[in-house]
Amino acid sequence: MSAQTYLAYDFPLLSAFWTMLWFFLWIMWFVLLFRVVLDIFRDDDLGGWAKTGWLVFCIVLPFLGVFVYVVARGKNMGRREISQARAQQEAFDSYIRETAKSGEGRGSSVDELARLSEIRARGDITDDEFRRAKELVLSGSGPSEP
Repeated sequence: MSAQTYLAYDFPLLSAFWTMLWFFLWIMWFVLLFRVVLDIFRDDDLGGWAKTGWLVFCIVLPFLGVFVYVVARGKNMGRREISQARAQQEAFDSYIRETAKSGEGRGSSVDELARLSEIRARGDITDDEFRRAKELVLSGSGPSEP
């Protein structure tokens, strides 16, 4: 009887597992490559020639270049990403604050029209005054209080 060796590809389930593992590793490699390239451009500490050198190193010898970059500058890579995320969050928060401030004290035109209608129903303003105030509200240049 002859000795048989079984490889992973002799079993269909293991073959699918190895295929999925290699595909996942391949995708992760490209994610790491793109993150390194983006970090090279994001880094303000590197000069133009240093950025060019790292980029050429990562393009000519991609595996070695990326791994050396991650070992040499990986710690600061995470810090730069965190600082960029914080800056984006602060800019977003600032935008929200400014937008909220510009909208303070002004109700929507529907609210203003409802108030005008109530004032007219009480008889505090005439129909002509209501019509003029309504035109001001709908044109967007009217005061928030009638």
